[in-house]
Amino acid sequence: MFLTNILLRKGIPGRQWIGKYRRPRQVTWTMKQSMIKRLEIEAETEYWISRPYMTKEQEYRHDAERKNREYEEMKAMKRANFPEHKYLQDHLNHLNVTKKWTMS
Repeated sequence: MFLTNILLRKGIPGRQWIGKYRRPRQVTWTMKQSMIKRLEIEAETEYWISRPYMTKEQEYRHDAERKNREYEEMKAMKRANFPEHKYLQDHLNHLNVTKKWTMS
């Protein structure tokens, strides 16, 4: 079917760059160079990832002190914004103004 379409028709039906029967794209020299550059960058990244900076023993809980310090700072900051305690006696204290029977 594809061969028949090519032989009997002039060109690609519809939009030529998308779809099932699209026109194949030409691979240029700049495309090859950019692909080679990307592969080199990927190879260098793999090289650096494969060599760890710290050993597993050094890495284990190496930032526990910093995490605890930041957690305590966050708790202190939240505590500073928290309003102070209010008691029921403070809310209802205005009712004691008219209590004359307790003052005698």
